[in-house]
Amino acid sequence: MKKFAVFGNPVAHSLSPTIHQMFAEQCDVAISYDKLCPPLEDFAGSLEHFFEDPHAVGCNVTMPFKGEAAKLATRLDHAAQLAGAVNTLHRQNSSMRSEDSRSEVSLNGYNTDGVGLVADLKNQAVALADQRVLLIGAGGAARGVIHPLLNAGLKTLIITNRTMAKAENIASQAGDSRVVALDKPGLAECRPDIIVNTTSASLGGELPDLNNISFTQCQLAYDMVYQAEPTVFMKQALELGAQNAADGLGMLVEQAAAAFTIWTSMQPQTRPVIEALRQQLRR
Repeated sequence: MKKFAVFGNPVAHSLSPTIHQMFAEQCDVAISYDKLCPPLEDFAGSLEHFFEDPHAVGCNVTMPFKGEAAKLATRLDHAAQLAGAVNTLHRQNSSMRSEDSRSEVSLNGYNTDGVGLVADLKNQAVALADQRVLLIGAGGAARGVIHPLLNAGLKTLIITNRTMAKAENIASQAGDSRVVALDKPGLAECRPDIIVNTTSASLGGELPDLNNISFTQCQLAYDMVYQAEPTVFMKQALELGAQNAADGLGMLVEQAAAAFTIWTSMQPQTRPVIEALRQQLRR
């Protein structure tokens, strides 16, 4: 049986085992998928122990280990390189280390967050080609979605953040003239079509800094956080003129689907999983 896991600390709240078991049932694949909570100082040791099992194929990585996972990976995809963070590891063929005759695991590292976001934006019936997208926040969540959004054909990708140096750094590293960082005065003249809150503010019932951000032409306000009820950001965006609002539950499922495909080469259906999880959250 193929083995998978999600590494995080804390990790008890993770929906990943439920999601991947649903995918496996769809695809008629037998898997085991565990939640692993290594000590903060021993992620590397726990990861090595997991992959000592020859049946271990891959794993997901969540906070606070995404950055360390990027350093431990043998190869990184483009999104993971820019983000400096990995949420999916896939075991490749092992080589033998002559000094102790043990196999050395080679791990490919991916960041599937951006692919998940783009897929869920499309689920919301939002066109991305030639659109102006504003990202609020300049942390790892923003970094991980830059290139998948650009690959979707955006006209402009705008980044704003309380600390503008961080937004400017991401824009410069993106290597694409469509990516710009805007401060508060610059935002006053901006009319984005899609606004994405990449911060975790909603988890604490708080709003990111929305000063000078216009929602009057916003087709969709998207919060990467998900909750049983609409988040505070979603509610505020609608009050400020956004046509529609959505949370990040679909992104969670879509990024998991991308990981599942990396591991198994199978493409599960995401809509029934999103609907089932939404029902569970509302109970």
